[in-house]
Amino acid sequence: MSVVFLAGASRGVGREIAKQLIAKGHQVIALLRSKDAEKALADMGITVRFGDALDVDAVKTAVGAQAVDVVISTVGGVPSMEASDLPDYLGNKNLIDAAVVAKAKRFILISSIGSGDSAIALPPNVLETLGPVLKEKAQAEDYLVNSGLDYTVIRPGGLVSEAATDQEILTADVSVSGSIPRAGVARLAVACMESGRAQNQILSAIDLSMQRTEGDIDTFDL
Repeated sequence: MSVVFLAGASRGVGREIAKQLIAKGHQVIALLRSKDAEKALADMGITVRFGDALDVDAVKTAVGAQAVDVVISTVGGVPSMEASDLPDYLGNKNLIDAAVVAKAKRFILISSIGSGDSAIALPPNVLETLGPVLKEKAQAEDYLVNSGLDYTVIRPGGLVSEAATDQEILTADVSVSGSIPRAGVARLAVACMESGRAQNQILSAIDLSMQRTEGDIDTFDL
């Protein structure tokens, strides 16, 4: 069993990761900005701590309140947000810094296809729309890689709400594109956490049934 600090558990991929961590018997501590999801998470057996990822002191206090083995972050913004409000870099930077101080063994960052060298996987119009967010995600990835922490960066394709299909895959091929259910991303994130093979890897994630890239994909096996 690992003690996992999870940022972004209130909804989406983060909530799916929380469910799967609990189902596998891990202890989960969730960082929330508001009380909206508090009861639902507490009912799952999750310890809830409050704080905004952009608040350095709040993050340091929340992460350092007890020993944690792994920090997982799904923190991210949307293109409609003002650049100064985007948490993709600063929020994750705060979490990474806190993980270093807390001597966490591992940091798993949920990023996005289109970040960094995977920009080649997306068409120009999509890159233009997502540009500010992807720039921040790339900064967060670089900061994590240079933090000294053992890390895994997962770059999912387009997120969909369908049930996981068991066809979700990881690949080091930065040209791959496609979509993936949120539950599928969560399954891969937990699998990466439990596998030594995923340490210090940056991997794209799609569902093979939702693949947009032509041809076979060289998958990364955990």
